[in-house]
Amino acid sequence: MNAHVGSGTRTAPRRRRSVPAYGPVDAVLGYVLFYVVVDRATPTVVDVIPGVLDVSASLIRLGLAAFLWFVLVTTALDQARRQLAALGVVDGDTRESFWSPAIPSETQTLAYVALLAVGGLVAAWTFEPAIETAVSLIRVVAALDGGAFDLAAFAVMVVFFVSFETAAYALDRLLVGEGVRTMLAGEGGRSRLR
Repeated sequence: MNAHVGSGTRTAPRRRRSVPAYGPVDAVLGYVLFYVVVDRATPTVVDVIPGVLDVSASLIRLGLAAFLWFVLVTTALDQARRQLAALGVVDGDTRESFWSPAIPSETQTLAYVALLAVGGLVAAWTFEPAIETAVSLIRVVAALDGGAFDLAAFAVMVVFFVSFETAAYALDRLLVGEGVRTMLAGEGGRSRLR
């Protein structure tokens, strides 16, 4: 038996993909932040969990290390899938090419620079209090002590994470869109680059 599939012509042109895909800078910065939070929280987790569960400290450290590796591998696989989808090798998310141009306009570039500056500055100011709050929340949750919950410190932590992600997103758009994609466009790039 002989079967022939897919020999017809396409009725709709394929959407132009943007190479490389946005996201790798954001993913790396997000993982680094996750690593820092887990690293800072590990002594507290090792101190608190044996009081709640009958687990040794070495097993807790092993579990946290395995979790870090799991998140790293998952992040790397997701970024590889996104880059392969941008190349058209695998099916991927088509929203990016619809919502954002291959290379940001001058207005978008200025907005990304502003977001990077403001988000980075706010994240730098709130980094230490936010990490301390994230670590202290482990003790609050383990003790089920609602009175120890500091709403103002929690708000600072939320502001930190939002500003960090805003800055990471903007940096990703600038480096991938303005940097790598503009280099790949070469002489055919935008005229403002000449």
